[in-house]
Amino acid sequence: MGGSETIKTDARIITATNRNLETMVEEGQFRQDLYYRLNVFPIHIPPLRERKADILLLADHFIEKYRKLHHKDIKRISTPAIDMLMAYHWPGNIRELENCIERAVLLSLDDVIHGHHLPPTLQTAEATGTQPTGNLQATLDNIEREMLLDALKSARGNMAKAARALGISERLMGIRVRKHGIDYRRFRTPRYP
Repeated sequence: MGGSETIKTDARIITATNRNLETMVEEGQFRQDLYYRLNVFPIHIPPLRERKADILLLADHFIEKYRKLHHKDIKRISTPAIDMLMAYHWPGNIRELENCIERAVLLSLDDVIHGHHLPPTLQTAEATGTQPTGNLQATLDNIEREMLLDALKSARGNMAKAARALGISERLMGIRVRKHGIDYRRFRTPRYP
């Protein structure tokens, strides 16, 4: 570019688009000769919304990438966060998923990615195509229950340790666990003789 001498080179060009180039050629919106030069080895990949099975695999990959990059000890994604990831329609495909996961890794204060760490677009009923259900108290109760379960899982059923992790007293922990009907003993690691 810009020189006066001819320089020979051997190159392969990789292109990507989300448009149907064949239709565009037929409609005269894309040059036919360029299309045939580029169309040597086409690979058609459906959008992420049509590959739901890939979402969690990709999310795990991005968690591993960004937990190392940002020195965070993320071990898992909570069930409500998984539900949000699976219900979303992903207009930005894999790049959008990667950005969501990086954000969640940065916001997480413990070793779990929770629903509230995901962008608001994933949390709205409009974005996920779901109808709003319940009220504010029901939503708060669900969040409280999720946090109690996560703390008990991390503490392996030890109520005192879970209470400390949540920053509440053991008495309040007991009241909340009873309120939600949680059996903390199911998280205890079995002891073998």
